[in-house]
Amino acid sequence: VQLQASGGGSVQAGGSRKLSCPASRIITSVFLKSQMAWYRQAPGKPRELVAELIGGGSTNYQGSVKGRFTISRDNAKKTVCLQMNNLEPEDTAVYYCNIEAASGSYWGRGTLVTVSS
Repeated sequence: VQLQASGGGSVQAGGSRKLSCPASRIITSVFLKSQMAWYRQAPGKPRELVAELIGGGSTNYQGSVKGRFTISRDNAKKTVCLQMNNLEPEDTAVYYCNIEAASGSYWGRGTLVTVSS
């Protein structure tokens, strides 16, 4: 199952973007028990974890995005989202969604976010 993240684009520093990653091909019962995350990869750098949503609704964020980014899930739409506020040029990267389900690990095609100063 290939996921497709969307919502990327160009934005000026201080702006906001919301990324979405629908998982319509994952059956609902599996989706509800899945852990979800967003990763990003900047040019010339390794992929890094940005935010994760784990069991019980707990969230973890990379230090540089704490207070600016919010990961969420919409179980009815089987979608994981990443709200990004107060964006900085250092946030420029390709963003990937990841769903860890009992049936496997699913990754989305990346979506590019470019933040200009």
